[in-house]
Amino acid sequence: MPNPKTRISRSRKNKRRTHHKAELPNVSVCKTTGEAFLRHRAYWHEGDLYYKGRVLVKGATE
Repeated sequence: MPNPKTRISRSRKNKRRTHHKAELPNVSVCKTTGEAFLRHRAYWHEGDLYYKGRVLVKGATE
């Protein structure tokens, strides 16, 4: 198993790791409901489950 020949300093390691950061999630606004939602995920709005602007599951109407 290959091992590094010399030790990598903290500053060099941290310079490499500066690009390893979490990105902000993609939030969009639905055209039909106006609700903010995460992309590629279904979301609930007023008891109904929506995906891509269409109703997947109707909520209970009481």
